[in-house]
Amino acid sequence: MRLFPRALGCAARAAWRESFPLAGRDVARWFPGHMAKGLKKMQSSLKLVDCVVEVHDARIPLSGRNPVFQEVLGLRPHLLVLNKMDLADLTEQQKIKQHLEREGLENVIFTDCVKDENIDQVIPIVTELIGRSYRYHRGENLEFCLMVIGIPNVGKSSLINSLRRQHLRKGKATRVGGQPGITRAVMSRIQVCERPLMFLLDTPGVLAPRIESVETGLKLALCGTVLDHLVGEETMADYLLFTLNQHQLFRYVQHYGLDGACDDVQHVLKQVAVRLRKTRRVRVLTGSGPVNVVQPNYTAAAGDFLRTFRSGSLGPVMLDRDILQGTSLPGARGFPLPGAEA
Repeated sequence: MRLFPRALGCAARAAWRESFPLAGRDVARWFPGHMAKGLKKMQSSLKLVDCVVEVHDARIPLSGRNPVFQEVLGLRPHLLVLNKMDLADLTEQQKIKQHLEREGLENVIFTDCVKDENIDQVIPIVTELIGRSYRYHRGENLEFCLMVIGIPNVGKSSLINSLRRQHLRKGKATRVGGQPGITRAVMSRIQVCERPLMFLLDTPGVLAPRIESVETGLKLALCGTVLDHLVGEETMADYLLFTLNQHQLFRYVQHYGLDGACDDVQHVLKQVAVRLRKTRRVRVLTGSGPVNVVQPNYTAAAGDFLRTFRSGSLGPVMLDRDILQGTSLPGARGFPLPGAEA
């Protein structure tokens, strides 16, 4: 009899790891410098801005945001857009909002910029926030100007294009992509609405100068904020497997046609590689001389595992569930990134 994924997990529950090994991982090597140039350009453009719209990934609503944004751009009205809601498990959405409210974030919406879900809330909220604020030397300007900020690959450009589709019935104004670093400079103003007349500045993704823990770094990596090879595809696949099993999400078993749920990443990746025919020839020296041996390509299998997760094929996931439940994994406090001040 074929077990359902959840039943598979319950059967093997005793074998799950209780914690993920975090020690000895140099998170500082995973992320680029703190991107001071981008921040300076944002600061210099603030005189043109009425409201700041911060975009973040809904799968990590409580971790990975750049705290420097609040310090540098905190004088303007602020809206937090938690994008990619279609990929996130939002069964505890109210608890997420309450947690963010305690951090002083009262204006929060969840969106899916691909399907334009909840995008219609952005302009009304922003208009209200601007109306309640003092516009300084921009008081005589009839049009509004927003600045979109966030860490890499959270959907800033997708939000702009979605707003244009909804309010102007126009196509793409900015490039979008599944990898970090598509937007590299503060761009000229892009119109996103006619009534009220509203323009928007797109900005490059800017990571925090200090990642608070190795676990946070792994969550950010899973969400694609840094190039996979900098962290290591197999390391990320191992953390993903650990997370899926902890959350009892076993859709990966059916997706790859595995024998059952498993907590051994090498065993899982081997099965994935064989199923997808991701192998490589390796020259091995034996007693009778060198021979060519076909081995599973673990890195390629890990890459497919990550892409499948990011596409949503393994189901919605809340990577910050440990924070919501107050059970964050023990880890190092934080590592300065290259170029950051001590």
